[in-house]
Amino acid sequence: MLELLVEPFGFVFLRNTLYAGLFTVVASSLIGTWVVLRGMSFMGDALAHGVLPGIAVAYIVGGNLLLGGAISAGLMIGGVSLASARSRLGEDVSIGLLFVGMLAAGVAIISKGGAYAGDLTTILFGEPLGVRPSDVRVAGVAAVLTLVATVVLYRPFLVLSFSRSKAQVLGLRPGLAHLAMLALIAGVIIASFRTVGTLLVFALLVAPPATAALVARRVPVMMAVAIGVGSLAVVAGLIVSYHAATATGPTIAGLAVLTFFLVLAGVEVRDRMARRRAVGRGTVAA
Repeated sequence: MLELLVEPFGFVFLRNTLYAGLFTVVASSLIGTWVVLRGMSFMGDALAHGVLPGIAVAYIVGGNLLLGGAISAGLMIGGVSLASARSRLGEDVSIGLLFVGMLAAGVAIISKGGAYAGDLTTILFGEPLGVRPSDVRVAGVAAVLTLVATVVLYRPFLVLSFSRSKAQVLGLRPGLAHLAMLALIAGVIIASFRTVGTLLVFALLVAPPATAALVARRVPVMMAVAIGVGSLAVVAGLIVSYHAATATGPTIAGLAVLTFFLVLAGVEVRDRMARRRAVGRGTVAA
C-alpha cells in the first residue's frame, strides 16, 4: 500500500509537479480566502479567462507568457472598473461581458496560431507533467509574495471583506485595497497556469477556501485549513492520476471540489444530529 502512495514521486517530473502544485495551493488558498469571504468567485472566474488573450498572444509569438498574462489581466481589471463606473449597469454585468469577450478573443487568437486544439488545451488545462524547475520557482515566488501581501494588507482586506463603508471611515482606502486584491488574484492565476491551467486554477482558488469556511470561523484558521485541503487534493490527485492514467490537472481540481461536497455533507449530518440531541434534551427537561 505504501509503495502505491510513494511510487509516483520517484520520478523527477512528478516531484516538480508536486512542488509547483503545493506552492500554487499556498498562494491560491491565501488570496482565495478573501475571494470566498467577499463573494468574488465570479470575478475570480472571469480573471481566469481574462488572462487568456495575453497568454495566447505570447504563446504564439514566443514571448513571455507571464508578461502576456499580466497585461491581459490588467486590461480585464481596467475594463471592469471603467465599465462599472461609466455605465448604470452593475459590476456583475461588466464582468460577464468582459468574461465572454476575453475568452472569445483568446480562443480566436489561438485558432490563428495553427495547432488550435493542443495549444488551447495546454493553456486552459495546463501541462502538469511538463512542469520545469523554472515553473516551480515562479510558483514559489508567487506563494511568497502572496503571503507577504496577505500579512501586510491583512487589516484592509479584513475590514473590506465585511464593510466597504467602514473601511472608508477607518481610512483604509478600500478602492486601492480592492485593486490590490484583484492584482493578487490575477498574479496567482498567471503564475499557476503551467501547473493546472487558467481554467482549473479557479477550482483551487475557490474550493479549498470554501471548504475551510464550512469548518472554521477565524480568517487565519480558514487559510490554514484551505492550504491543508488544497495540499491533500494535489497529493491525492497526483497519485490517482498516476495509477488511473487520468489527466492530472482535472483530477486535482475535481478532488478539491469533491472534498468540499464531502465536508458539506459531513457538516450537515453533524448539525442534524446536534439539533436532534437538543430536541431530545428539551423533551426530557419538559
